[in-house]
Amino acid sequence: MAMTAFAPAITRSREIIATKTAEVALKLVPDVSEQTQENRKYFAKFVSVVGILALMFLLFINTLLAQDAFTLSHLKLEAKMVSDQREAVNRQIDAIAAPENLAKAATALGMKPSETPTFLSLNPPVKPAESVDNG
Repeated sequence: MAMTAFAPAITRSREIIATKTAEVALKLVPDVSEQTQENRKYFAKFVSVVGILALMFLLFINTLLAQDAFTLSHLKLEAKMVSDQREAVNRQIDAIAAPENLAKAATALGMKPSETPTFLSLNPPVKPAESVDNG
């Protein structure tokens, strides 16, 4: 038998191999039908909605943080003003409580300086140490 006798079988086997290879290649690619396309659309819509909601939530949080920052700066400014007012009041109290000003105010009220000042000692009197006999 000559090789030419096998020629139709070789051609036919090539066709079989080609069709089986195409079937295997098609099995690797999923079947795209209308139903799977619709599922993808719903999934895309779901992901889009979740993304939009996340962005809106981030915008809301950012707005709250910015509002708190403005409140904080306002409170810092107010605290500085109160501190300045407290310092001004303390300076006024120190000026009024100065010895010269107290003397002027006492003289204006009719008080006279004492000729013999007496000092008050709040410490208890110290007792002299008694001698101890050792013998």
